[in-house]
Amino acid sequence: MKLQETNRSVRYDESEWRTRLDLAACYRLADMFGFSDIIWNHITAKIPGTEHFLINRFGLRHDEITASNLVTIDGDGDVIDPGNAESAEDINVTGFVIHSAIHTTRTDIHYIFHSHSSAGLAVSALREGLLPLIQDGIPLYAQMAYHDYEGLSVDTGERERLAQHLGEKKALILRNHGILTCGETVGEAFMLMYYLERACKVQMQVLASGQPYDLIDPEIVEKTAAQYRVFPPGQYEWPALLRLVEQKSPDYSS
Repeated sequence: MKLQETNRSVRYDESEWRTRLDLAACYRLADMFGFSDIIWNHITAKIPGTEHFLINRFGLRHDEITASNLVTIDGDGDVIDPGNAESAEDINVTGFVIHSAIHTTRTDIHYIFHSHSSAGLAVSALREGLLPLIQDGIPLYAQMAYHDYEGLSVDTGERERLAQHLGEKKALILRNHGILTCGETVGEAFMLMYYLERACKVQMQVLASGQPYDLIDPEIVEKTAAQYRVFPPGQYEWPALLRLVEQKSPDYSS
């Protein structure tokens, strides 16, 4: 990836700064809720009105991400605005490959959240994938897609297959690898991850119990999913989550 020259003192317009604030807050929340993995994993955001997207600088923990140290890259992986990164090597290639696959093909998606949570990893290794076991998972069951493991995501050729497997859905299990959610808003991407992680955790607890279990009938899943549409993920939760970040990690906005 090539580092393009940029003015590090660039002033961001209001829409980009708002996006930076929301994305930095999402990183802090990911850390608070146990979705982070030291310096690994990625949450990205499309910059409004551009084909560029924001990603974390490689080497920073999620609790160190701020609105101003996010890095701007384009669909080819070129660094447009490095924030405080010293070189293009500060961008993790796997994050670019996975996220650019979606950002360059889904115009409706503005935020993408990828996690290696323990429960998500466990379900990603199950042949049956995510099972319709609990009410909280119902909005996800119809949104779930699967992508087979191909090794570390460093081959740009994988992007086409990943995007094809995701299709028009908003949740993806990367088999033997982890989980991913995406949304039109930051709140949608975060809350889908929250409920996907919960569904994965409960599934592994149910399976570990060794007791018989009941799957929700497909017709009931469809009915309940329709009922859930009056509560768009993130619409009501995000303001409350943002207040939590402002209380616990106010430096996210620096």
